[in-house]
Amino acid sequence: MSRVGYIQSDLDLKFLILYIMNRVAAPITFDQLLELALCDAGVDYFSLTQAVSHLVQTEHLTAADERYSITEKGRRNSHICEGSLPYSVRRRCDDNLAGINAQLRRDAQVRSEVICRQDGTFTVRLCLDDDAGSLLKLELLTPSQTQADHLAAQFKAHPEQIYNGVVNALLSDFRPEKE
Repeated sequence: MSRVGYIQSDLDLKFLILYIMNRVAAPITFDQLLELALCDAGVDYFSLTQAVSHLVQTEHLTAADERYSITEKGRRNSHICEGSLPYSVRRRCDDNLAGINAQLRRDAQVRSEVICRQDGTFTVRLCLDDDAGSLLKLELLTPSQTQADHLAAQFKAHPEQIYNGVVNALLSDFRPEKE
């Protein structure tokens, strides 16, 4: 027996998309939006593709660098229409959004960049932020693209360990003065 979803029409789907996009912490890819929208059995890939395209055309969403974000027009309409979505659908969306928003926030706080230099070497720029601002900015020179990519990936995978290692090394023989 197939499950019937609450999303029954194009308009319902557009309301769902605006609801999601109004609550996501940063611009997201179509695949991320699809994952979030599949919280209801009435959603399918093809109808979502058409609805997103229409919302971009009507300037409710913008698309840049293969990521979508909501416009001010989209936010206004989302607030007006969100009550049209069933509570159970909104709740499932909110549960799914919690996980992706945590990942988006982490990605915004842990950044790495590989820069090719004129002499054929590479600079790896590593940045770690928290809610208060920058915790660590580090640039390393590497001889190869492979090594640079590895350093960048390791930093993205273990930023807290690297930060703690740097701080511990710098404070290894620190003795605070007594006041």
